[in-house]
Amino acid sequence: MRSLSRACFLAVILVAGGTCPMAGAATAVVTVPGMPSVVDPNNLYSETMPDKVSPALATMPVRVYVPHLKSNDVYVIDPATLAVVDRFKVGTNPQHVVPSWDLTTLWVTNNAEGRTDGTLTPIDPVTAKPGKPVAVDDPYNMYFTPDGRSAVVVAEAFKRLDFRDPKTMALQGSISAPRCAGINHGDYSIDGRYLIMTCEYAGRLAKIDWSARKVLGYLTLPDHGIPQDIRVSPDGAIFYVADLRAGGMHLIDGDAFKRIGFIPTGIGTHGLYPSRDATKLYVANRGFPRIGGKRGAGKGSVAVIDFATRKVVTTWPIPGAGSPDMGNVSVDGKHLWLSGRYDDVVYVIDTTTGEVKSIPVGREPHGLTLWPQPGRYSLGHTGNMR
Repeated sequence: MRSLSRACFLAVILVAGGTCPMAGAATAVVTVPGMPSVVDPNNLYSETMPDKVSPALATMPVRVYVPHLKSNDVYVIDPATLAVVDRFKVGTNPQHVVPSWDLTTLWVTNNAEGRTDGTLTPIDPVTAKPGKPVAVDDPYNMYFTPDGRSAVVVAEAFKRLDFRDPKTMALQGSISAPRCAGINHGDYSIDGRYLIMTCEYAGRLAKIDWSARKVLGYLTLPDHGIPQDIRVSPDGAIFYVADLRAGGMHLIDGDAFKRIGFIPTGIGTHGLYPSRDATKLYVANRGFPRIGGKRGAGKGSVAVIDFATRKVVTTWPIPGAGSPDMGNVSVDGKHLWLSGRYDDVVYVIDTTTGEVKSIPVGREPHGLTLWPQPGRYSLGHTGNMR
């Protein structure tokens, strides 16, 4: 739970003279065992500011790692020069480059188009070189439990989350989510108690007790929604859920597990990234969404939402057809890096002016990451840092 209301109640009845904090005062967050503490209850991203890069990452070169769905390789970009400095082959259908919980490894999730012969390719971020791949079932995406004890491989085609040893990837257990077709993106509550996953093909969300290994419930979105990325707000109050079909963001009360609002953002809403100062949310509207195998009409853009007001404050158009997808924010917060999914480029967007630069890359770039990133630990995806 985010607030101390329940804990405070227990303190009052169990401890003589116990008192509760004044209304509106920031209270500590009671996290699950093993999860690092929440330093600022009003901003769970407080430890991801520019000056919070771990000293342990000092020897790692700053690089952008770009996986390509159709050419089965990863390009490596030097963000200082915007030049492609390396490329190497990985497995079939590389979807995302995922930082490990302990920040020492980047994992490429090669899901082999839903087959059981998928692989995870480790990258050593010190050398920026790949290692020996590990065979796992259909790794579309990957997350980590808040306590760092498990990697959570999103086996999309099997409607399943596989919990694995974060180093060896040996299987520890699984959660079946039979009503969550297209399970793919997720985020945790501020206290780490539960995980909400999006079910792209079923038009719903799944709330999961990851510790007890069970689905707590499903929430169906209106109008046959196509949910994509999901991120929790800095204060942990709500989850923002991108909906490709609806062209905007559903606002979800995670504790109550109900929809409380909607923010239109643009055509093909897809990827979500908090600004480096955690005051805004960058929303990648992919444009030309593929619905029912056909492309719609409209250009890609990036909408900027103010977390405090929950309103769009500006929108940056992407030149040409534009298809901004997945990515990451630079350490200093001055640039947003996004893959141009259907344009075979990477976009570098100035977060002050909205100016867009493009870097030609391979065939159908997807979940890129810039590394290293500020933060104490990674919850996965392309760098959901805390």
